[in-house]
Amino acid sequence: MSALGQGISLGLAMIVQIGAQNAFVLKQGIHRQHHLMVALICVLCDIDLLAFGMFGSGVVIEHRPGLLQFVTAGGLLFLAVYASLSLRSARH
Repeated sequence: MSALGQGISLGLAMIVQIGAQNAFVLKQGIHRQHHLMVALICVLCDIDLLAFGMFGSGVVIEHRPGLLQFVTAGGLLFLAVYASLSLRSARH
């Protein structure tokens, strides 16, 4: 398969599945709560993360070994706070 075909397949695999982000965007759209802003932010974040992954995150992390632990800890903290807020929201 060509690189273009692989890229299209990977892109579709990421978009078609209903993950947490897609479920959140759908929920906001159904409730009509800031649905355009949520979709725009998600698109911009996806573009940013894809560009960061394609154009050098490996090189940056390779030259700064402590950065990987810092980013991992930041992601863990974000997920823990988000999970606790979601749990609290589900209880009410």
